[in-house]
Amino acid sequence: MELDKLEILLEKYFEGETSIAEENQLKEYFSSSNVAQHLKQYKPLFGYFSASKQQEFTQEVPLVSNNQTKKRTTTWLSIAASVTVLLGAGTFTYFNYDNTQSQELGTYDDPEVAFRETQKALSLLSQNVNVGMESVQYIQEYETAKNKVFN
Repeated sequence: MELDKLEILLEKYFEGETSIAEENQLKEYFSSSNVAQHLKQYKPLFGYFSASKQQEFTQEVPLVSNNQTKKRTTTWLSIAASVTVLLGAGTFTYFNYDNTQSQELGTYDDPEVAFRETQKALSLLSQNVNVGMESVQYIQEYETAKNKVFN
């Protein structure tokens, strides 16, 4: 093969513009013993392609079906979700637990103390009911005024 044509083919090869036939010509040239001195640097490149073409993969690949990997993934995701939900529920319960057994239930051993506390509670209730009654009186006045206007 002419040296000029070979250099043009090499340039096309490195640009990725060669056809398969042209690449085969390059492989044949570089596998021969009479390679030009300034092109010997490319001989290992094309020699590697020839050697790797004859290599065979002999290691066994374990076959794992896609369905098995989906099951494993689904299993781990469901376990992680369950743990997250349980931790969240536990944390919520821990921080919002109202200990009603330790609260005083309002029972008194002394009847006089019980009477005074009952009077305080009823007084507070009475005050709040009186405030509510004042509001109802305003509503009644509004109703009577409305009835006078519309009747």
